Amino acid sequence: MQDFSKGDRVRIDIPDETDPDYEAYHGDHGRVLAVLTDDADEVTGEACDSRLYRVKLETGETMDFRRRDLRPPIGESG
Repeated sequence: MQDFSKGDRVRIDIPDETDPDYEAYHGDHGRVLAVLTDDADEVTGEACDSRLYRVKLETGETMDFRRRDLRPPIGESG
């Protein structure tokens, strides 16, 4: 699974249609402002879950997403 870095352009791709953020953000694009860490990996057992990506969306809104909710924009490899 690809990691993203500050400045990378990303597409929000929330796989769970029942996720409360699905309707609001799925399919949106933005740019990674920062990569933050927390201890979520201690709960899930997945090291990648300890990273949060702070993304500034094209709408101007800033949101934090986990890696599983991000992809490269369509037509870009990263």
